[in-house]
Amino acid sequence: MDMHVRTARVALVGNPNSGKTALFNALTGAHQKVANYAGVTVERKEGHIRTADGRTMSVLDLPGTYSLRARSPDEEVTRDAVLGKLAGEPTPDVLVAVADATNLRLVLRLVLELKAVGRPMVLALNMYDIAQRQGLRIDLEKLRAELGVPIVTTVATRKRGIDELIAAIDAAAGGLSATAENAWVAPDAEALRGKALEAERIMKACVRPPERPDTLTGRIDSLLLHPVAGLVILLTLLFVMFQAVFTWATPLMDGIEGALGMLGAWVATVMPDGIWQSLIVDGLISGVGSVLVFLPQILILFLFIILLEDFGYMARAAFLMDRIMGGAGLHGRAFIPLLSSFACAIPGVMAARVIDSKRDRLTTIMVAPLMTCSARIPVYTLIIAAFIPNEQVWGFASLQGLVMFGLYAAGILSALVVSFVIRKVFWRGAVEPFMMELPAYKTPDFKSVLFNLWLRARIFLERAGRIILPLMIIVWALSTFPYPPEGATQPAIDYSFAGMMGHALEPIFAPIGFNWQMVIALIPGMAAREVAVAALGTVYAVADPESATSLLGATLAAQWSLATGLAFLAWYVFAPQCVATLGVVKRELNSWKWMWVMVVYMFGLAYLAAFVTYRVAVALGAG
Repeated sequence: MDMHVRTARVALVGNPNSGKTALFNALTGAHQKVANYAGVTVERKEGHIRTADGRTMSVLDLPGTYSLRARSPDEEVTRDAVLGKLAGEPTPDVLVAVADATNLRLVLRLVLELKAVGRPMVLALNMYDIAQRQGLRIDLEKLRAELGVPIVTTVATRKRGIDELIAAIDAAAGGLSATAENAWVAPDAEALRGKALEAERIMKACVRPPERPDTLTGRIDSLLLHPVAGLVILLTLLFVMFQAVFTWATPLMDGIEGALGMLGAWVATVMPDGIWQSLIVDGLISGVGSVLVFLPQILILFLFIILLEDFGYMARAAFLMDRIMGGAGLHGRAFIPLLSSFACAIPGVMAARVIDSKRDRLTTIMVAPLMTCSARIPVYTLIIAAFIPNEQVWGFASLQGLVMFGLYAAGILSALVVSFVIRKVFWRGAVEPFMMELPAYKTPDFKSVLFNLWLRARIFLERAGRIILPLMIIVWALSTFPYPPEGATQPAIDYSFAGMMGHALEPIFAPIGFNWQMVIALIPGMAAREVAVAALGTVYAVADPESATSLLGATLAAQWSLATGLAFLAWYVFAPQCVATLGVVKRELNSWKWMWVMVVYMFGLAYLAAFVTYRVAVALGAG
């Protein structure tokens, strides 16, 4: 046996929404790693598979693409990787074209382009069970003959056809002979027209629609895509989601909060009074613990997003929002990045790469951080719980949930207004038409949903460990040292470095109702929005050691006015309290100028919104 045979390199290529990532997960399982391609922010996912005879092959999951012409940064990475021209990336030995078996029309053009590359190739017809259920009749033998490539039918979410696909890839890899330098050239318009016509001919020859088509999808879409009923359903889903964030998470949050309270009380009893007890109780438990308590709410939000995505509803929601977004100067494809920003603005900004037009992409990136990300949830929940009564309105809705819904709506509305202004001020012109393939409805895979939830929980906990914990130690140190002088009459924190900084900056924020403790929380909160909650927990615990194990919300309710609490919420709707997001904006746009434009306009909006909110609330007697 030749011990020098190298590992085969396999690249998965396919249209967006073809189930390519699900197939990658089914092939590689947990044996995968995620990073970025050198010099760009496009995500790189690589895993390994083992053949029946024990041979190992590396598998690369390339970004979704409709063509090797590459009209977006994601598609450029896929094109260059396929052609072996991506810096630092070896040439793939085998290409696996992943196709949605229910919608072969678009992918056939991509398959013909991939075939012209000259690499060994396998076609994986994914979601084949749905195609059969819909009554589609695909002549596999004729399709193999027309394309000249082996075809394997798969159901990635059920791991059907995976062994057959691995065997086909292994056979295509052959002896891994040296591959000549690829000289593929992007086809011109005439050649592309020819490929489109050839793909259409193959489609008609090999795929027959069902004689008695299943109209269930059509009936569902007639309701979900209705211009009035569809929007009502979408808003209802969002309303239910935000109600659930409060009502479903309450028992789990109470349990975590109670456990942290008991832990703080126990530490206070077993450790002698002094600096180390203060560090653990005031710095770590009160700081980091005040953020961990919101993990159930964040997971519930992600649960809704994951289920709606897996079900196939997200693309329908994008279709519904296209007219509204187009009127605000946004491209229809901007809905996906903006929706991603509900989870985190960073993947939302990066997802804007699917937009071809540079101007439309820039507009989307500039407004993406206005969408209410999950990092704002701890801030919103803390203030809402402290100042908004926990009562029912209309006999069924939570008032706190309604306020949360209003904050999300404010973020969405502000994004639409800002994009409209950008379009009118910086450039004018018609918005490009929106085209998107609507995926088939699918039943979410239970294991996949749990895996994605665990991944989100792990990211949140790692963030707490890597970012929040060190920052809380710094905040605790700044809030503790130096000690007050002899005969001091004010709380000890007033004499600390944090107290000095807060009092120095307080005049700037006094017009919007912020006290010096809030100013201190905003500074470390620039690292990550949720750190502001932990910072408040540390500052108030240090300021009043007796309240170290008490509820932070109760402390704020006693020391802040309602007007101040509402102004703090208004600030967080707009403020760019996330350095990581700003860094990604700079990298994606390759421009310091636009990053600083974002910083200035978002801080300006935050200050204005907080000022108006505070002054109106005071005038109404809430001060």
